[in-house]
Amino acid sequence: MKKHTGIITIVIIVPILFFCLLLCFFLYETTPITSKKDERINRIEVPSGMKIRTLADILEKQQLIRNGQIFYLAARYPILGKIAGCRTIGLESGIYEIKSSMNTAEIFKLVSSGKRNYIRVSLPEGLTISKIAQRLESADICSSSDFISAAKDSTLIAKYNISEKSFEGYLFPDTYFFTPGLDAPDIIDIMVKNFFKHVDKVPTLKVLSQEDFKQTVILASIIEREYRIDSEAPLIASVFRNRMKRNMGLYSCATIEYILTEIEGKPHPDVITYKDLKIDSPYNTYKWAAIPPGPISNPGMVALLAAAEPAQTGYYYFRLIDPDTGRHAFTADFDEHIKEGTFYHIQK
Repeated sequence: MKKHTGIITIVIIVPILFFCLLLCFFLYETTPITSKKDERINRIEVPSGMKIRTLADILEKQQLIRNGQIFYLAARYPILGKIAGCRTIGLESGIYEIKSSMNTAEIFKLVSSGKRNYIRVSLPEGLTISKIAQRLESADICSSSDFISAAKDSTLIAKYNISEKSFEGYLFPDTYFFTPGLDAPDIIDIMVKNFFKHVDKVPTLKVLSQEDFKQTVILASIIEREYRIDSEAPLIASVFRNRMKRNMGLYSCATIEYILTEIEGKPHPDVITYKDLKIDSPYNTYKWAAIPPGPISNPGMVALLAAAEPAQTGYYYFRLIDPDTGRHAFTADFDEHIKEGTFYHIQK
């Protein structure tokens, strides 16, 4: 009788012990692989349609979880997931920052949340397409060449009824949150929509004809590169508008810089020389009275408003008088303008 009791005890106890060992093993394999102190953070992309097993393999290979098979079983069988404290997993496409200090339940929650990881990029006023492209590439969002190609895509440009050869001038400066690997056309789409969203809030911009709007954007792109104090932007705009009415040249060094850096691909000049002022280019506002054929930068709202609503003045000239603050002096008289040395920044 005692022998049978011992056998029965073994038959009952051994499976229970084995089950407990399996359970402990299972629970251990769902714990974090490192402490918070030693955590690593990897950016994991979950494309639409990714399988749980594929994600499990990636996480194990990158040493973000202990066991890919356990991760898969916890996701595949809800009862096992509940034992590990996991919610039901539903993969949402996106890019996530997964830490090696996260347990399986925390990873399940994150990749099911749809809370994608974004990269914050600040694109200030006055950047050109090429400079925006460099910033996007530096932030690992898209390649510079892809962005420049998309910015000159005639099909994309036609979509917005823009009569330009590129999106120069129409990429709104702002702080954006992009996902790494975002397609360049999608980035363009976001920035151009942002531009028109802001333009639509300004009645004086909304009512302009297509041609007048184009000229306003071009003028704003020049103003953007000339002003540093917001309150002076409408005054600078008034100088340019007054010159245009009298068929005078705009005489903007910003357009010469654009020719040198963006068209000729040279480094940014320390000074503008008299030789530079003679460059034969339609963007040379020292050589031609007309405004350039296209924008020379991507202006913000201060410059756009100034171009659309210039101050009413009799000014025809302005010059920088305080390089530290960017303050200008304005005058209607050429003799007064030149007596202080108008071309201090132009070198023979």
